[in-house]
Formats: sequence, C-alpha cells, structure tokens
Amino acid sequence: MAVSRVWIHFAVVVLLVSSCFSPAVAEESVSEEPSSVLTLDAANFSETIAKHPFIVVEFYAPWCGHCKRLAPEYEKAAAILSKHDPPVVLAKVDCNEEINKELASKYEVKGFPTLKILRNEGKNIQDYKGPRDADGIVEHLKKQVGPASAEIKSSEDASNLISEKKVFIVGVFPEYSGEQFKNFITVAEKLRSDYDFGHTSDAKFLPRGDLTINQPTVRLFKPFDELLVDTQDFNVDALENFIEASSVPSVTIFNKDPSNHLYVTKFFNSPHAKAMLFLNFSNGNFDSFKSKFQDVAEHYKGKGIIFLVGDLDASQGAFQYFGLKAEQAPLIIIQNNDGVKYLKVNLEPDHIATWLKEYKDGSLTPFTKSEPIPEVNDEPVKIVVANSLKDVVFNSGKNVLLEFYAPWCGHCKKLAPILDEVAVSFENDANVIIAKMDGTTNDIPSEFEVRGYPTVYFSSATNKIMQYDGDRTAEAIINFIQKNRDTDKETLDKEIPVQSDSGKDEL
Repeated sequence: MAVSRVWIHFAVVVLLVSSCFSPAVAEESVSEEPSSVLTLDAANFSETIAKHPFIVVEFYAPWCGHCKRLAPEYEKAAAILSKHDPPVVLAKVDCNEEINKELASKYEVKGFPTLKILRNEGKNIQDYKGPRDADGIVEHLKKQVGPASAEIKSSEDASNLISEKKVFIVGVFPEYSGEQFKNFITVAEKLRSDYDFGHTSDAKFLPRGDLTINQPTVRLFKPFDELLVDTQDFNVDALENFIEASSVPSVTIFNKDPSNHLYVTKFFNSPHAKAMLFLNFSNGNFDSFKSKFQDVAEHYKGKGIIFLVGDLDASQGAFQYFGLKAEQAPLIIIQNNDGVKYLKVNLEPDHIATWLKEYKDGSLTPFTKSEPIPEVNDEPVKIVVANSLKDVVFNSGKNVLLEFYAPWCGHCKKLAPILDEVAVSFENDANVIIAKMDGTTNDIPSEFEVRGYPTVYFSSATNKIMQYDGDRTAEAIINFIQKNRDTDKETLDKEIPVQSDSGKDEL
C-alpha cells in the first residue's frame, strides 16, 4: 500500500532520530582503513549485485551525522557477518558523488542513511527496518538470510520464537503444501523485513488457547489489545492487509520507551488519517483522557483513521512539525493524507468524542501552520509564509522564484547570497519576485514536493509551476527565469482569471 509524500515528510520530521533528512553538517575527511564493507558506485553496482543472492546496501552521505554514527556499527557487523555461513555481504554507496545520484533516485532514497536488502540478484528489494547497532544488525540479518518462516516443532521452539514484546505470525497447516501454505510463504517473504513468521502442523505447541485453532489458520500474536487474532483468508492481498492492520495498536503510545518505537514508526508510515492526542502523561487526568481516547479509537476502528497518544516529553519533533506549543496541551490534531490538519487545544476528556464526530461530519475548520506575515519585508529576497504564499505565488500575476529552505541547512546558507544577487538583478522588474519560505516552520502546499533543502520552484505569472534543478549560480538562475517567465503583460491580464471566492478556496 502506497504512502503519500505527506506522511513520508511527517515521519521524517517527527522521528528525526532515525534518519537524516537534509544536509546540515559540513563534510569531513575520513581516513581510509581496510573495510569489510564493499564500496559500490554506479559503475560497479549492477555487476556486484548480480553476484550475490543476498546483499545489504547502505546509501549514505559523508556530511550526515546519523551516517557517521552508523558507520562503525555497520563496519563491525560486516566483519562478523562475513564469517557467517553463508557469508552476508554489506555494502555502501556514497550519494554525495555525482555518479551515484541517479542510482539513489532509482532506489527511492529520500533520506540518509537508507539501507536496502537486495535479494535474488537485486530483483527483490526491501527496506531494512532493523536495529542500527552492530549486534542488532547481525541478529536481524541472520534471520533475513534464512527461511522466511521458521518451522515450530515443539513448545520449546514456540517459546524461543514467540515473544510477549513483539508481533509474531504463525501459520497452522495440516501439511506444508497446497495453495494456502504457498500463499502464506509468499506473504512471509514479502513482509519478512517487518515481521517474524513461523509455521506448525500442531496447534498444541502454541500458547494461549491453541487447541481451539481450526486448520488451516494464521494466528497473529501481539503485545497489545486482544493479544492474538486469527484469519482463515489466505488470499495474498487479504492476508497482507490483515497483518498490517492487526499489527498496529488501536491506540499507539508515543513515549520514550524503546519498545514502542516500532509501533510509532508504523503509525506514521500508515496511509490512513491520523488522530493524535498530546498531553503530559503525569497529568492527573491522564487515565481519563486515555480511556476516552481508547473508546473513540475502538468506535472508529476500520474506518480510515488511526490513533496515537503522545507524551509531551517525547513529542518535541511532532510539536516542531505542527508549529505547536506545550502550553496548548492537552490537544488533539488530525492530519489526513491530503495534508489538511485540524486542531483542538486546551482539551477536556469529554470533548474527544464530540470533536472526532465533527471531524467525520466535515464541520471543522482546517488548521495551517504558518509564521506571522512579516510587517517589514524590504530585503531583495522576499519572505513568504504559509498564510501569504497563495497571494504571492498564485494570485499576484508575477513570475516567482521560490526557495524552500531550512535555517540549519549548510547548502541553503551557501545559496543565500546567490539568491540575493539574483533578486538585485530583477529589482527594477515589477513582474519578477525572488522569495523564500522556511519549510520547517510553515506548511508546504501540495503543489510543491519538498524532500530536502534547499528546493527551488518557479511559478510563472500564469501559474505554470516547475522545479529548478539547474546550476546554483546567479547566472544560471537568471537565465532560467528569463527563459521561463511570462512577459506579455496584456496577454497575462487576459490569461489570469479574476478569482472568485470559490476559486480561492480551491487553491
């Protein structure tokens, strides 16, 4: 099931501890030593992948702090796994090198480090979703290189495999053949990076009322909600959907407990609308809030919306993403897959059900994260915020070059004086605006896809939008604007429609 870019961006910001989204650290030289990690590039990548039925590839950037922290753990794991039978190969690709950028795009690398598991000479590609420490990497990959599903032949096998702290899926079959077993193994192969699978021919080996199982059955064990759930639908898509839906708690807990991090990640990666309650877990009303929220979650289960309750101490990334303040809690925010958000602050427990009903009825007013519109905006590069973007970019009848930047981004800082130079060159041209917007403190409209900083777009006076991906020199940017701008003012006046109230609502 596809995940929209809205949620990719959301998860990256909120769970910043697990990936490096954009350049922020200066490059450092690293002394080269003998390595157990293969170094790949676009020239040798395909040939190397074709030699290995199983290989793990890290896509990294030298300036990325998370990549630097992973490097010694990855190296240590590679040395251990090189002695495994059969050997498990770990490799890396420097995405800062121009030769490798197309390769990174092909493998949908959206942040650093990104690790991919490539099977069957690269024909089967899966995201690596395991631990980032050496011992965890080794343990995870040993499981990945073995059978997708482990046979359970005894109660001891079951107790060794099925943990009370994680999801485990077991198929119970009278015999290990036929379409149902084949489909189970197909799903296990596809989802093995996310879940552990086992199969058995005797239900008595399994915990929790096992003799009640009618074969064939798939039973999913989990450390939350009803603790186990069964299905007998062996259609591949149905089985995959059953696992994905059943492996997320009805209410995900977002706190500093590492055992919850997997479920938080799955929550943010889900394609569904998300309702998030944030409050101080030490609040005297916490139990009342949680109970009311749980009731609402059960009521809307399977209706396209999922639920999370977050402790303020662990939710700073979420608050930064949404532009919220701790003093507004307890609060609920809902964001759907179109990026539309709805906010209720200073909440009382009894308001939860009513507010969710209003959301479902479509009677709530959307919330937009935006910095204040600046009172003074007289620098060559104009400041745009979320609440002024439509007027500047879409409704002004001007040709607008707009940079989305992050204050901490080193590449943005290098681009800043270049954009100043471009803006000065057009200061006497009333039909051209050079502008910038802080993408970390303002909502980015769906018309613009921003996966890193800086990202630069050009919108002509007649609202033809294109991304600028040329050289970052003043001369190149000026030439691009001159080539793509609308220049005939009379034609522009005819082409730009007078905006009605309904027209503005659509933008």
